[in-house]
Amino acid sequence: MSNFIFVTGGVVSALGKGVTSASLGAILEARGLKVGMMKLDPYLNVDPGTMSPYQHGEVFVTEDGTETDLDLGHYERYVNTTTSINSNFTAGKVYETVIAKERRGDYLGATVQVIPHVTDQIKEFIWSGSKGFDVTIIEIGGTVGDIESLPFIEAIRQMGIEKESYEVAYVHLTLVPYIRASDEIKTKPTQHSVRELRAIGIQPDALVCRSELPLPEEHFDKIALFTNVAKKAVISAHDADDIYQIPLILKEQGLDQIIIEILKLDAPEADLSEWQKILDLKANSKTTVKIGMIGKYVDFKDSYISLSEAIRHAGFHVNANIEIIYVESEEIQAKGINELAQLDAILIPGGFGDRGIEGMIQSIEYARLSKVPFLGICLGMQAAVIEYSRNVLGLNDANSTEFNLKTSAPVIALITEWQNSDGSLQNRDENSELGGTMRLGAQECLLQEGTNARVIYGNDSVFERHRHRYEFNSNYRNQLEEHQLTFSGFSKDGLAEMIEIKDHPWFIGCQFHPEFTSSPLRGHPLFQSFIKAAVEYSKKK
Repeated sequence: MSNFIFVTGGVVSALGKGVTSASLGAILEARGLKVGMMKLDPYLNVDPGTMSPYQHGEVFVTEDGTETDLDLGHYERYVNTTTSINSNFTAGKVYETVIAKERRGDYLGATVQVIPHVTDQIKEFIWSGSKGFDVTIIEIGGTVGDIESLPFIEAIRQMGIEKESYEVAYVHLTLVPYIRASDEIKTKPTQHSVRELRAIGIQPDALVCRSELPLPEEHFDKIALFTNVAKKAVISAHDADDIYQIPLILKEQGLDQIIIEILKLDAPEADLSEWQKILDLKANSKTTVKIGMIGKYVDFKDSYISLSEAIRHAGFHVNANIEIIYVESEEIQAKGINELAQLDAILIPGGFGDRGIEGMIQSIEYARLSKVPFLGICLGMQAAVIEYSRNVLGLNDANSTEFNLKTSAPVIALITEWQNSDGSLQNRDENSELGGTMRLGAQECLLQEGTNARVIYGNDSVFERHRHRYEFNSNYRNQLEEHQLTFSGFSKDGLAEMIEIKDHPWFIGCQFHPEFTSSPLRGHPLFQSFIKAAVEYSKKK
């Protein structure tokens, strides 16, 4: 049976619970433990699939096709684990399940209440997601004291009391602000946050104190005294130059050893040399390339966090520093392509809706004609097909039916019948519900001989994750191939997965999201090849 580490947060959100949880997981994994990761979110959406990127950031897609919180991306980047449908549960999912049970009569006529029914359901979800692991790290979204998070806090409190053949550790992440005007670091927010947690019935075993600067020695004593936490378990999580330093920072202060002792585990010391190697590669990179990300949600960088990190991972392994230039596609549409001249490569990411599409198409045309390395992901590939159809085939009205239902050249269209991963058929149209109705999860892409994609991957097929509704309309395949657009990858049932242009130094579009399987230690072949092409282009400028 798994042991449990519950990670909570206080004072403010966005302190980095996800990165902290993932970093702790990386250290424990380096100690030879099999680590599972889970996120519990207090919001009432059933999943993040229909939430605005501006509110919630990226929707991370697991291998089994579950739309989840972006923190699961951190988990998979830091820990050698594959998250799944059992790795992310929201309050909406919990209440939906409880109400369904009540409707079926599972509670035998009992009055359904938060305690015990909702808290028991939360614990059931935790059990389901922890099977097969030595340790499961469970991050509780939001901050302690939020009314919507109380059932989750109560559930993990109960698990700390029950301890049925398992041990529990509580790690609390909190803010220790630096007040620049007075040049002081203040511990009072942390004291209040821990007091709130203890009032609910949980005494933290370790405190991870987020601060702009390293904590002065006297602050460790003060925080320990006022929070009833051992001084050695007060961890200074000061701002790092790179988020991949955080496992080393936490290890240096002994957080993993504190957890090992609380969970009564026997595990060898962690070897984090691979993480140090990544930081050394970054420090020794001699070339800097500018990668332009022309997107719809660039004002909120978390909307593309997996993609931004995948580009950085490639830079580590290609010995190049990456400067990502975020460009709002509507700006290109309004002001033209002059801003693109500074770039060494252009990337068009995924997205939904017609806002800014014409700016993306203008950027793709520039990349194609100027021989700038180009990578189009999901919507980016679809926009590349539209651009090529308009400007090479002469189909001036070419478009996606997502943007123009009446287009005379629907080169991108909705697949009205789709086979799910379990073999069942799903029928869709423009009026279908948005949640959970996309082509989702890892699916096989068959790579064609003689293509750049086949060379890059070094294999005849790959499994990559999808998240989209619209597909390339195969009725236009012959026309496009006759005009030198190459289809270099297909799904098993013949849907176009990858495109490229042979007479271009590096021009690839993919219908899937390769960023979801990239990690700092391994990188990803498609991004590494893309960054290599950017380096070569920068040398010729």
